[in-house]
Amino acid sequence: MDLQWSEGALEARFEGYVEALARCLGHRDREGPFRRYCAGLLLPGGRKSVEPMAARLAPGSVSAEHQSLLHFVGQSPWSSAALLSAVREAVLPALTARGPVEAWIVDDTSFVKKGRHSVGVARQYSGQLGKQDNCQVAVSLSLASAEASLPVAWRLYLPADWAADRPRRHKAKVPDAVAFRTKPQIALDQIAALASDPTVPRGVVLADAGYGNDTGFRTAVADLGLDYVAGVLSSTSVWAPGMAPLPPLPNRPGLGRPSKRLRRTPAHKPLSVKALAMSAAPQVFHTLAWRQGATAQPLSSRFAALRVRPAHLDWKRSTPWPEQWLLIEWPQGEPEPTKYWLANLPADASLERLVHLAKLRWLIERDYLELSHELGLDHYEGRGWTGFHHHAALAIAAYGFLLTERLAIPPSATRQRPRLEPPALPEGYRPRGAPDPAAAPPTRLHRNDPTKHRRRPGAPAPTMSLLPPDNTKSTAITDPFVTQ
Repeated sequence: MDLQWSEGALEARFEGYVEALARCLGHRDREGPFRRYCAGLLLPGGRKSVEPMAARLAPGSVSAEHQSLLHFVGQSPWSSAALLSAVREAVLPALTARGPVEAWIVDDTSFVKKGRHSVGVARQYSGQLGKQDNCQVAVSLSLASAEASLPVAWRLYLPADWAADRPRRHKAKVPDAVAFRTKPQIALDQIAALASDPTVPRGVVLADAGYGNDTGFRTAVADLGLDYVAGVLSSTSVWAPGMAPLPPLPNRPGLGRPSKRLRRTPAHKPLSVKALAMSAAPQVFHTLAWRQGATAQPLSSRFAALRVRPAHLDWKRSTPWPEQWLLIEWPQGEPEPTKYWLANLPADASLERLVHLAKLRWLIERDYLELSHELGLDHYEGRGWTGFHHHAALAIAAYGFLLTERLAIPPSATRQRPRLEPPALPEGYRPRGAPDPAAAPPTRLHRNDPTKHRRRPGAPAPTMSLLPPDNTKSTAITDPFVTQ
């Protein structure tokens, strides 16, 4: 593979990066395909599935390269989790060079698919489309500083019908140990695994309402000793500042066991976060900017932070939920608030700190945009469990290299994407699905074009040639007709 780098030292850094990661693959024979696959993802080009990459990497032996890469990504028994751990160790020094890890970002991304045979595909909500469609959904966990973030855990969400369908599981080679888990449960597994590693810097867990509205998710994160800022829906119920559920009824001798559960009454009950925000005094809202936008103008909005107690099923509890922050965003000119978050940060946390963390989730959106558009995260065409996770881990490994190169550039310098120059494609190569340029244009196939005989309304019909008369004389059949 004779690749040309736009900068000589860049090749040495890429080789060192790949060599450090390749140690986790388990066999030296996998180092070559690993290097070439990562290079293929970094090469310019529209499609980053295996066949187009093979053509760019080895124009003279496309078929052999295609088979090598296909086996490496779809069948070779290396661990995608081990590769992601190696990527984290390699990139973390660059990620924290200008500032500490501030957050662990939970999110999911979807890949629109047709049919029903790709592993995990089902009709479900697609954040990419903003509606339900046939797609796959993967849950990820990323480490984030104030400037950048890196996905460090990745797991496909397997819907309940897929988890229970043994023939489809067998065909897609889903491991027997993989059972149905909800997306918040998958995220909690990833968070718990990361929290158990003492080498990983702690951060505030950030999640949108798809996870934060799950009380069990927020409680489990807090039980791990982690802070969180999690989005919630406007219907989430809380106790207003200074209020809490009523204590259990006092014990009455001779009337059975004493009650231990908290109480509500029609006059003493919680309210939704939307109702609380709508009733808040205007002076509790403050205009804050959190970062520069695409037009170099600061992004700003109006925010308020109130100390509240969640009220979810607290009538089944003997003690109230702990107090936490309710962060409200109500942009100027909007008829009502647009976003809400619950956060278990300390009581002395500032409004600026809460807004900064809540808005830090935009980093993961930038990750997914670059992983998909630049590195082909959503270009994998295989249907199996192993290939899906391998391809994602390899795309994240390639992204890790780009991230280290970008973070090494001083903030005042011009940032350019490291580029590989691919070898020339073989003469006559045509990617799968592309039209054959040598084929005849469709118009030449229609010799008797019906448009020639179209006429305007009222115009006389075109004359039609008649068959010439048959002047041949009929002759009687003289040969006998024999039947058997």
